[in-house]
Amino acid sequence: MRSVVDAAWRAAAYCLHPLVIGLSLAPLVLTCGLAYLLAQAYWEPAIDAVRATFESWELLDVLFKWLEKIGLLGLKSVLAPLVVVFLATPVIVFVSLLAVAVLMAPFMLKLVARRRFPALEARRGGSFAGSLFVTVSATVIAALAMLVSIPFWLVPPVALVVPPLIWGWLTYRVMSYDMLADHATKEERQTLVRRHRLVLIVMGVLAGYLGAAPSLLWVSGVMFVAFAPVLVPVAIWVYTLVFAFSALWFAHYLLAALAAHRQAEGEAALAVAALAASPDTVEPDPRVVR
Repeated sequence: MRSVVDAAWRAAAYCLHPLVIGLSLAPLVLTCGLAYLLAQAYWEPAIDAVRATFESWELLDVLFKWLEKIGLLGLKSVLAPLVVVFLATPVIVFVSLLAVAVLMAPFMLKLVARRRFPALEARRGGSFAGSLFVTVSATVIAALAMLVSIPFWLVPPVALVVPPLIWGWLTYRVMSYDMLADHATKEERQTLVRRHRLVLIVMGVLAGYLGAAPSLLWVSGVMFVAFAPVLVPVAIWVYTLVFAFSALWFAHYLLAALAAHRQAEGEAALAVAALAASPDTVEPDPRVVR
């Protein structure tokens, strides 16, 4: 627990580094540009599709008639855009995470290694192809899980619990590989992930809940729809910074764990060598029956 907290505050401090702040602009521009292009192409058709779906549901039709009687019919026009943005949020989150993993994580890993672990040997047990495979496969699984869980989001506890868990698992899978790819061998990476799996999953889930924080902007209703051109980029930048913090958190924790693992292995090897070279070592008598 102490090592987790230590890595967390170090990651938070590194988020204030000018290099990290500057790097966060690249995923921001990429994600905002993609969101703008998709909005230009699909915003109106998506809203029309949601409204058509609403009109086909008798229960919602009754609700809208009741809102009209009490003078709140304007909520009907706001609900469809909110639903579209709500459904687009997982896509924005996935794109932000992938952008951070590709555009920021390698530089932040080098920053942590250079400043805190300059003596840690880079044994390069991972590769770009391996990172790409882990990232894409984990993203596909997470996206499928998100799609399957969407119908259950109408139950408030599910909407508050399931998406952060899925994002957290995705963060754990991607960061556990990327943060060890350069410095650990394949065997070291597998050993560390197996030994620290529970802690890494908890870190990922906590990062998932931090990543869900910008979604609170979606519940601002009419105000959000009115200021969406400003609030959406702000939310995306917050997503970017949260995932940058997550990458730094995993980097500090895993590189520290790797350094401790190698130190322990070195001490064990020295102990074995010293025992083997000791003149006081008594050779067992092969005639003794055990």
